[in-house]
Amino acid sequence: MKRVRITLRPRGDYAPPIYERLAGGANYLERARIVNWNVSTAPTGFLFRLEGDYRRFERELAESPMVSDFELLPVTDRTCYCFLEGEVSAAARSLFENFTRGSLMTVPPIEYNDDGTNTFTIVGTETDIQAAVDCVPDGVGVTVETVGATRVAADSAVGRLSDRQREAVETALELGFYDVPRTATSADVARELGCATATAAEHLQKAESTVFAFLFDR
Repeated sequence: MKRVRITLRPRGDYAPPIYERLAGGANYLERARIVNWNVSTAPTGFLFRLEGDYRRFERELAESPMVSDFELLPVTDRTCYCFLEGEVSAAARSLFENFTRGSLMTVPPIEYNDDGTNTFTIVGTETDIQAAVDCVPDGVGVTVETVGATRVAADSAVGRLSDRQREAVETALELGFYDVPRTATSADVARELGCATATAAEHLQKAESTVFAFLFDR
């Protein structure tokens, strides 16, 4: 059996409006994950874990023609679970089904990233994993992040960070952003990452929020 971590970049019919909002399109959400799902029969069901001003997302769900039912289950005033039932395109459904073929299992959660991508782990035979990667449609970018890593699920503070957030924190540590006194700025981090200063600062802020929430069990 093999263990592979994959990042997808859906486009067009593979990225419905709700997906785009969760994957960086709603700046009031600090983090979004799919923790469970059922796409085998219509209507499709998803269970999300959301962090941020999720009440604003509630209003968007109420207005979405794709959503037939939903419920928010608050954990704190900044964290909730969200059950959603609705329709997904045939293209989006096929993308989920592609990673459950044969021996494959997708290990929750599926992490939404701020750049429009999502990252998850699959477990299965080498043949089935390779077939799934090869069958990702042209409208979807695919990157194999790691093969055979020791971590399957996000079971640590670092494991809960997106790849981009982890890269930002590692860069900040190397540059001295977290030294006392501080010897680097968010602009320095942005320069190394090749992004805007505001974007680098946002990555660091979200990473810090995630780590502290994990440490204090929030």
